[in-house]
Amino acid sequence: MNLSCIVIDDEPLAVRQMESYISRVPFLTRLESFDNAVDARKWLDDGNSVDIIFVDINMPELSGVDFVRGLENQSMVIFTTAYSEYAIEGFRLDAVDYLLKPFSYADFSRAVEKARSLIELQRFRH
Repeated sequence: MNLSCIVIDDEPLAVRQMESYISRVPFLTRLESFDNAVDARKWLDDGNSVDIIFVDINMPELSGVDFVRGLENQSMVIFTTAYSEYAIEGFRLDAVDYLLKPFSYADFSRAVEKARSLIELQRFRH
């Protein structure tokens, strides 16, 4: 099963690290990377869909939390942030995982596997 994903983070170094991690996962395909949640929202509103969204929380204009609150699709969300104080809110939004920066490839891989399991379960039920 191949899964698509997008990355949303206002820090270029964090985006590059995520892209590097994603490239190491055979079943994961990055469709886009965004440096803000507003552009990501427009992309999704244009009819694009994705299985997993990696999103930073603390971003200008539209925070990752507000972005996820407005999601209408069934994408799995994995928060990637340097701020642990948002973890409870992240899980209230049904996030699959909450990766605290800086995180290792092993942590990233565990989060992706968790998302893949949930997606497989959803697809099996439908």
